[in-house]
Amino acid sequence: MEEEKKSGVGKAKRLNLDDFELGTTLGTGSFGRVRIAKNKTNNGYVAVKIMKKAEIIKMKQVDHIMNENNILAAVDHPFIIYMDGFTQDDRYLYLMIEFVRGGEMFTYLRGIGKFEPKQAQFYSSQVSCMFEYLHSKNIIYRDLKPENILIDHRGFLKLTDFGFAKVVESRTYTLCGTPEYLAPEMLLNKGHGKPVDWWTFGILLYEMVAGIDPFSDEDPMLIYQKILKGKVKFPRSFDKNAKSLVKHLLQADLSKRYGNLKRGVKDIKNHRFYNGLNWTQLLKREIDPPYIPPTKGEGDTGCFSPYPDSDTLSPPVK
Repeated sequence: MEEEKKSGVGKAKRLNLDDFELGTTLGTGSFGRVRIAKNKTNNGYVAVKIMKKAEIIKMKQVDHIMNENNILAAVDHPFIIYMDGFTQDDRYLYLMIEFVRGGEMFTYLRGIGKFEPKQAQFYSSQVSCMFEYLHSKNIIYRDLKPENILIDHRGFLKLTDFGFAKVVESRTYTLCGTPEYLAPEMLLNKGHGKPVDWWTFGILLYEMVAGIDPFSDEDPMLIYQKILKGKVKFPRSFDKNAKSLVKHLLQADLSKRYGNLKRGVKDIKNHRFYNGLNWTQLLKREIDPPYIPPTKGEGDTGCFSPYPDSDTLSPPVK
């Protein structure tokens, strides 16, 4: 088993770009791209989120980027990526974050179609631990989806992309996230807080078990209509315990939504869908994962979809 690297947790360190040798692109987004990079001083690998300053300013995303930087510097959890540090030049901002070489859950889920209940239990339980931890620090994440969950070389999850995360004491009003995952209170602009994460958790659990999200449609406006109607149809093969939990999570009425009741996350953890799961062992990563990504070494990017590299460092990281 490889040594777990925890360098720089909790501190936003200023790094020197010259210390890193940039490699292939791992992903792209609204104003830059993520590339693997080798640290020339210790031969370790990081993912570098390279963002165009001009695009950040033009799209009024300065606050989101500041939030991401500050939050990543403040969190320390086994299922959340850590940040090594940051740097910048005249045109770009660079965030050096943990390189998680097993790739996105999105790629793996699409490859096998859907997860068996036991596998959905294993993955979703880790997501509930992520949210329990973030909410204890008054951080709402607001962008849960399979693309933002990485699988590490041992088969455990890591939450990434904190561009929409925010420290919120009570509620906030910014509409953000992915259409299929938006909570009703966000669509209705009523103000939202931690409960939006538990709604997205319900959507993710449904998608894990069914292989498709519950409010799927080509047209975003029809997705929003379906969300506000709130009628969830379950395939006949859908696990009955998972179905019960999803119903408790996809509640438009906040006074009924699991995660937001008097007992908080305990309602979720004690639900029968998680019968037989040892939560203490899970947090210590002492449970055998159902899937180990086929990686060949520390700098292997084979589990990521190939992207064409541009000559400049620019276009598209969210």
